[in-house]
Amino acid sequence: MTDAETTPEALPEREGMDYDVVVVGAGPAGLAAAIRLKQLDETLTVVVLEKGSEVGAHILSGAVIDPKGLDALIPDWREEADFTRTEVKDDVFLYLTEQGSIRLPNFGMPKLMSNHGAYVVSLGDVCRWLGAKAEALGVEIYPGFAANEILYGEAGEVVGVATGDMGVNRDGTPGPNFTRGMELRGKYVVFGEGARGQLTKQLIEKFSLAEGRDPQKFGIGLKELWQVAPEKHQPGRVQHSFGWPLDDKTGGGSFLYHFGDNLVAVGFVLHLNYQNPWLSPFDEFQRFKTHPAIRGVFEGGKRLSYGARAITEGGFQSVPKLVFPGGALVGCGAGFINVPRIKGSHNAVLTGKLAAEHIVEALKAGRAGDELSSYDAAWRDGAVGADLRPVRNVKPLWSRYGTRLGVMLGGLSMWAEQFGISLFGTLSHDKPDYKATKPAKDFQKIAYPKPDGVLTFDKLSSVFLSNTNHEEHQPVHLRVKDMGLQKSSEHDVFGGLSARYCPAGVYEWLEDGPEPKYQINAQNCVHCKTCDIKDPNQNIVWVAPEGGGGPNYSGM
Repeated sequence: MTDAETTPEALPEREGMDYDVVVVGAGPAGLAAAIRLKQLDETLTVVVLEKGSEVGAHILSGAVIDPKGLDALIPDWREEADFTRTEVKDDVFLYLTEQGSIRLPNFGMPKLMSNHGAYVVSLGDVCRWLGAKAEALGVEIYPGFAANEILYGEAGEVVGVATGDMGVNRDGTPGPNFTRGMELRGKYVVFGEGARGQLTKQLIEKFSLAEGRDPQKFGIGLKELWQVAPEKHQPGRVQHSFGWPLDDKTGGGSFLYHFGDNLVAVGFVLHLNYQNPWLSPFDEFQRFKTHPAIRGVFEGGKRLSYGARAITEGGFQSVPKLVFPGGALVGCGAGFINVPRIKGSHNAVLTGKLAAEHIVEALKAGRAGDELSSYDAAWRDGAVGADLRPVRNVKPLWSRYGTRLGVMLGGLSMWAEQFGISLFGTLSHDKPDYKATKPAKDFQKIAYPKPDGVLTFDKLSSVFLSNTNHEEHQPVHLRVKDMGLQKSSEHDVFGGLSARYCPAGVYEWLEDGPEPKYQINAQNCVHCKTCDIKDPNQNIVWVAPEGGGGPNYSGM
């Protein structure tokens, strides 16, 4: 909701606070930036805003972390950290057919695909620990406050952000507990909102940051946390797979990570450039768990948590310009995921750290509100560029040639890059994901098996495990710009695909009347942003709800 829509002129002005640096988002990138700022200059005033109810509440990742980010930021983290971590001991790569599996030999994998030296963790717990480290350094962190508006100065530079008003009624009028949002102003503002961030999207458009870059690409990642029977648990085992249940034209992969106290993180990543509007990422994930090579792990186990999140997949050629007057982008909002490795937290930490170092340089020189061009120039020639450059063609090859041939060509490309040989140059991503969807009439409907409630589940029972909650009477935070277009195109042409791409049962087409009715169950939203990405007309806009709303992930 915008301030203009919800606040009459008679309401009081927002109060404001001034800082040296304002950070939006308490993920790995934002917290790394805050920590590094205070490491370099303890006198700086730094604030971090987080829309989740607590630090880590909205964090969802696999997660096998490459420790190079933490090593660079906090060299002694292994001795200091109190979060659960299990060092990787066994790397397994599988190609799944409908009834069988083929293990790919480890010696045949490019060196960069090895997880040796990495750790299986809950990234949410890592962020909770980083948040405590930041606060110990003097960083102010405000969870439960969503940054809803960008503040601009007289010259058009970014000078801060405003949090959303609280206690707004569904119709946009102030409720009995209405409270104005706060303005937080800084000499520089760092945006670390994660994939498809609301304000990041606005900045990319306003300052033409994507000009000359390839379209950003996305995936949706779905994850469950299980506690398995002790005899099924193999601590440190990291298993990645691709193939079934997806067909050759649909990109994606899956994982099982064994860690902690008989815990297994199981996940499914589906590239959002899929064509078939009848496909349901959630149901494909449930089907994946029934594979003969997978299901045995979960026999006698218990599902503990569920969640979903969009993932930036464009990589090297899709990273936008990272700077604009008054601020910078860091982390997954800018797209630093290494797709074949399914890893991005290390690059999130490294970009947050790098941005902080260039901000401190600027502040020491007496600058404020200008463009940090040195930061934008530095990432490609540093550790992040070295991580993304060798894998830049994996996603385009997969998209062009399908799973079997595309993965083989991608592997060949990565092998050659190890020796400084570029077989394909730099391939382009041809179009944004929402343009990949084809009309429903071109495909047959998919009849997914009914969940058994033991190994496979429905959306609503899964959302329950995500601890998702929204203030009941607030305005719907999922905006349909043109409801007529939603009916004539999303429903009539594309078969109402939002009811399937959403992993939380937010969207429904009710067909029990003379005309189908579009129902939005906003209270179910797990903030994955898939609707904002995949809607074929870009007709749905995700905006942050009242601060503190959304999932409250535990152990994810």
